[in-house]
Amino acid sequence: MKETKGFIAEFKAFIARGNVLDMAVGIIIGSAFTAIVTSLVNNIIMPIVGVIIGGIDFSGLKVTVGSAAINYGVFIQAIINFLLIALTVFIIIKALSKAKRKQAEEPVEEEPAPTPEVELLTEIRDLLSKRD
Repeated sequence: MKETKGFIAEFKAFIARGNVLDMAVGIIIGSAFTAIVTSLVNNIIMPIVGVIIGGIDFSGLKVTVGSAAINYGVFIQAIINFLLIALTVFIIIKALSKAKRKQAEEPVEEEPAPTPEVELLTEIRDLLSKRD
C-alpha cells in the first residue's frame, strides 16, 4: 500500500510540472491548428490545384494484381496533401516570424525628459538623503 501512495504522489508531481502542462497546451493548440490547416488545404487550396491540373483525382488510380488492389493514387494524393500542408505551414510561420521581427524593430517610446521642477525636487531629495 505504501508503494502505491508513493507512485501516486510521484505521478501527481509529474503532472504538476510546468513543462508537462506546457506540452499539453501545445498539443491541444497543435491539434486545433492542424484542423485549420487541413481545412485550408482541403477546402481552399486543393480545389484551386484541381482546376489548375484539370480536375485530376489521383485517389482513384490503382493497379489490380490478382485479387488485391494497389491504390497508388491514394498514396500520390497523400504526398500531394502533405506537401501542400507543409507549404501552408511554412508560409504561415514565415509570415508570423516576419510580423514578429517587424514588431521587435518598432522603436520603443522613451520616457520624456523630466521637467525642471522634477529635476529640482530630485536634487533636493538627494541633498536631504546625504544630510541624514
